[in-house]
Amino acid sequence: MTASTALIDVLRGAVGTAHVLTSGDLTAWELDWRQRWRGKALAVVRPASTQEVAAVVRACAAHGASIVPQGGNTGLVGGGVPDASGSQVLLSLTRLNRIREIDRANLTLTAEAGCVLQAVQQAASDAGLLFPLSLAAEGSCTIGGNLATNAGGTQVLRYGNARALCLGLEVVTAAGEVWQGLTGLRKDNTGYDLRDLFIGSEGTLGVMTAATLALHPQPAAAMTAMARCATIEACVRLLGMAQQRLGPGLTGFEAMNAFSLALVARHFPDQRQPLAPGPWTVLLELADTDGQAHAHARLETLLGTALETGLIDDAAIAESLAQSRAMWHLRESIPLAQAEEGLNIKHDISLPVSRIAAFCDTTGAALAHAVPGMRLVNFGHLGDGNLHYNVQAPEGLDAAAFLQAHEHDVNRIVYDAVAAHAGSISAEHGIGALKRDELPRYKDATALALMRAIKHALDPRGTLNPGRVL
Repeated sequence: MTASTALIDVLRGAVGTAHVLTSGDLTAWELDWRQRWRGKALAVVRPASTQEVAAVVRACAAHGASIVPQGGNTGLVGGGVPDASGSQVLLSLTRLNRIREIDRANLTLTAEAGCVLQAVQQAASDAGLLFPLSLAAEGSCTIGGNLATNAGGTQVLRYGNARALCLGLEVVTAAGEVWQGLTGLRKDNTGYDLRDLFIGSEGTLGVMTAATLALHPQPAAAMTAMARCATIEACVRLLGMAQQRLGPGLTGFEAMNAFSLALVARHFPDQRQPLAPGPWTVLLELADTDGQAHAHARLETLLGTALETGLIDDAAIAESLAQSRAMWHLRESIPLAQAEEGLNIKHDISLPVSRIAAFCDTTGAALAHAVPGMRLVNFGHLGDGNLHYNVQAPEGLDAAAFLQAHEHDVNRIVYDAVAAHAGSISAEHGIGALKRDELPRYKDATALALMRAIKHALDPRGTLNPGRVL
């Protein structure tokens, strides 16, 4: 019996033969969402409890096998699929999908790592509360993956990243022990914050199996609007005006350049766009405690002032829930339209809001000079300084060939510009495999040394998601 056969036998004993997959079509686990990374797993293992996860981790540790934790496999940086060696165990957490508890008085919900984000949102809503994390992939991404990458989404401006919405964790360590840290406390000043070590670690320090999440009261009303701007600088100035006039009620502020929405129109022509095309379109949302009419009046006043001062030249306010959803659907369809258009060079960057206009002007010009005909898909969460600054191949050019020929040079132009403007090369997608080799160029050397020390302390054999982040 080979070592790998012996390990598979132990894994079958731990989770059941039906949940250790070694043959057949394993594409759903071995190919990433962007279809850029395809690996080969020794086995896909699907535990159904924290105890089964711990047993799998202990078995892999005993047999010297590395583990790649995976949630909904919606990641964008190649961090959740196995390598091509055929020696790694793919640990799928999707069967850990129970809502364990909702504490209405404490405004908390405890969910297992494999719970789909949309299911968590619905459970909170059914309890009359709000879990505000919202992503385009919320119908398939999981809470464990959201926390492993410290996901952001469309409401960070008001509620913060996934990190800000997590109060406690349950984690299986690299040794197969269980850290029970499922607390609903907002204040717990008893030493190092272990929770924050695991959030954003992309499965390299431990396997998160459950989380206690912070909920919020549901707003009395939510109002959505779109506005058209001539420049990105005007978008930034509109953001400042909206923050001043709407305060914490401003829950979302998205910006989309003309080509972003043109791609949606090309690939999803049935989606009506409420404004005629313009250089930039802003999507903003107001959550109000005083009802729909009050929210509508506040947005109308804001947009009226913006029209009078020339910050915008047209606007539309959603008059129904269906119209609001349609506006958000336009924004969320941009990544799907990009995928239809072909492979592209993706960037998930963050910048001080005050530097965004200068970054866009200078970097766009540098890219146009370096890659004539390239098409810039620039959109994202302007309210929190996060842009998805993506480069599409010139019209008619093979997308895969373009990626192969230009990705390195384009990345260098964009990332050097991000660094020059005091930004980050990863805002919400993580590092994974895609940006691992870029990190030493842009991350402080002392910070990297500390990160490596933490990795060695928590995973001394390097068996958890090796080759990712560091």
